[in-house]
Amino acid sequence: MAQRKEYKVIHVVEGACGTLFLGSSGLPIRKMEAILNEEAADGWEVAFQVIEQKRMALFWSREAVVLTLVRDVD
Repeated sequence: MAQRKEYKVIHVVEGACGTLFLGSSGLPIRKMEAILNEEAADGWEVAFQVIEQKRMALFWSREAVVLTLVRDVD
């Protein structure tokens, strides 16, 4: 019998202030590391990730990461 899996989706977005004032501030890598380490402690693993460009206001865009996590269900 196949093992059941459970999924979780997390959305991490680049900061708005950095985008407005600097044009781009980059993804918050330390925040992503902290989130992933917390989730890994609960048994979650990264199954898939997508980096997307999101429009912000009229002239700006900012990056976002969509992380899909998976773990086995007991």
